[in-house]
Amino acid sequence: MMDDQALLRYSRQIMLPEVDIGGQQRLLDAHAVIIGAGGLGSPAGLYLAAAGVGRITLVDADDVELSNLQRQIAHGQADIDRNKAESASDSFTAINPGCEVTAIGDHLLGEALESVVATADVVLDCTDRFSSRYAINAASQATGVPLVSGAAIRFSGQVAVFDPRDSECPCYACLYPPDNSDDEAMSCAENGVMAPLVGLVGTFQAVETFKLLSGAGRVHRGLAAFDALSGEWRHFKLPRDPDCPVCRGRSDQGHR
Repeated sequence: MMDDQALLRYSRQIMLPEVDIGGQQRLLDAHAVIIGAGGLGSPAGLYLAAAGVGRITLVDADDVELSNLQRQIAHGQADIDRNKAESASDSFTAINPGCEVTAIGDHLLGEALESVVATADVVLDCTDRFSSRYAINAASQATGVPLVSGAAIRFSGQVAVFDPRDSECPCYACLYPPDNSDDEAMSCAENGVMAPLVGLVGTFQAVETFKLLSGAGRVHRGLAAFDALSGEWRHFKLPRDPDCPVCRGRSDQGHR
């Protein structure tokens, strides 16, 4: 149960009828796994920690570089050459010491990735390469854990929620078939990215994660795409691909 300090800290959320005490307690009891502690993972994790998500596991094998500081707001000048998961972990706990943050400074694949995702209530894909996205999507589908996916490149951003518990919901591979992937096409290092754009996309991921965990509102369906140059959002329906190699054999029974 929340003590007086917690009630005060989260009072502006608790007063929202859609959240109330019950929704805030669900946040405090929840566990989010964030893969990627860079441009998207920074704002997503900072807001989720501030909002009261009880446990966050942060996964990133990279170290902080000077070129990251233009957009990766969980890191500062003094964090250069530190592991990103450890650096961002300190930022999350600084904003909310009550949030239990675990930093994993490794690149997880296969069973190791699936094992970590299986412990969570939601997983956030905050990476920028197709190979990582496919691996996270596969882990989400295998464990039945909802996936909140974000991407940002140049002046374009997108967010989608893939929930294996919903029989009609597609997976990431339905949207981007694996045989059409190009890692370099998604890399900020190769293409550049507008700094505030990653903040917008990462914050949108936090919003959808908040709703998933608290039970407030309705989780976004389909694909939301943002063009920063025009300031316009576009929304697309995403049907499930019956021939998708990842989710076509998915059983919707047994998922939590």
